[in-house]
Amino acid sequence: MKRLRGKGLLALLVKSASVAAVMTVATTVSISAQAATMTEALVQNYAAAMKSAANSQNVNQVARLVSDDALISMSRKGKSTSLDKDAYLKLLQNSWNNTSNYRYDISVDNIVITGDQAKANVTTNESWVKDGRNVSFVTTSRVTLTLSTGNAVLLRAVSQVTIN
Repeated sequence: MKRLRGKGLLALLVKSASVAAVMTVATTVSISAQAATMTEALVQNYAAAMKSAANSQNVNQVARLVSDDALISMSRKGKSTSLDKDAYLKLLQNSWNNTSNYRYDISVDNIVITGDQAKANVTTNESWVKDGRNVSFVTTSRVTLTLSTGNAVLLRAVSQVTIN
């Protein structure tokens, strides 16, 4: 009877060790999946998604492309302002509501990737009609994109705005 109990205890220890090993592997796989790295393709996907969202004037799609912690600094003619995500989305929505024929284009270059972030030069060209006048903005920015749920999202932007 003592041998059976010994074998039962040994079997229990082996099963426990197997469960612990499985948990260790599962944890390692989970951590590896979270430690994804930024790629140039993700940066280009971000630009394409932003162009699509802006041209369709879909503030919810734009919101998914901007980190909750985003900070956007904009300068024009020596005056600067900084916007968080909510302020940026409100500005965008107000602009869309007060204009017609809105068009948006974006280009990205000089991409530097480090781990889960990318820095890039971004140029956007926006045009619309307001009060019967054609207006166009060119914004040049140095942006930082970060990974969120496997996609690149805007974290920081330092931008210079020019009105044509």
